[in-house]
Amino acid sequence: MTGLGTAINAAGIFVGGVLGLTVARQIPERWQHRLKAFLALFIIYAGLSLTWSGVNGSFGHVCKQLGIVMLALVLGNATGMLLGLQRGLNTLGRFARERFTSADPRNKQFSEGFVTCTLVFCLGPMAILGPMNDALNGSIRILLIKTAMDGIATMGFVATMGWGAMLSVVPVVAYQGTITLLALRLQPYLARQDLLDSVNATGGIIVFTISLVVLEVKRVELANYLPSLVWAPLLTHWWR
Repeated sequence: MTGLGTAINAAGIFVGGVLGLTVARQIPERWQHRLKAFLALFIIYAGLSLTWSGVNGSFGHVCKQLGIVMLALVLGNATGMLLGLQRGLNTLGRFARERFTSADPRNKQFSEGFVTCTLVFCLGPMAILGPMNDALNGSIRILLIKTAMDGIATMGFVATMGWGAMLSVVPVVAYQGTITLLALRLQPYLARQDLLDSVNATGGIIVFTISLVVLEVKRVELANYLPSLVWAPLLTHWWR
């Protein structure tokens, strides 16, 4: 059944969040800082490995791929700023906080948890390849692996950034469900590996940047870079 993998993924995020809320009450503050550092290291590894997997071939080809990635990031950020993506997500996060939480200073990271988890769970290669395989091959194996990873990550994010992280399940379902439907419609055009490589390489850089937000090193408007994932395959197609 098409979409089953995404449904299981959503359940994994929810269960991980519930477990995180229970465990978080028993974790001392110093261990929460260590957990945050561990999550940042995991995100750095995931981002760099994703970019590495999308960059291959001869030296000239690698330079070309990196050029496409950098240009896609610039154009994507400009597009995101024009569309107001980060501003929209922040507004959505504040609305959810007002609806589902009290005006408690401890909930100040609610929006950040929601936005950060949404990006972490949507930008990885499995968030793209999993729904595609579900639609094209009827296989949910990739999404089963992603479910386990997202569930564990949600436990950590909820413990350090609040239960707003659990609400990321809504955009995850919408995002992966849309990819599944598009894969069914665009099946003849999804065979080119270089298009997926460009998405992976660009998405890896964005995932890597998320670590700066988690470690509170720099506040980056990450959502504005999401259009880069559209620009990357377009530039790859044009620059053949």
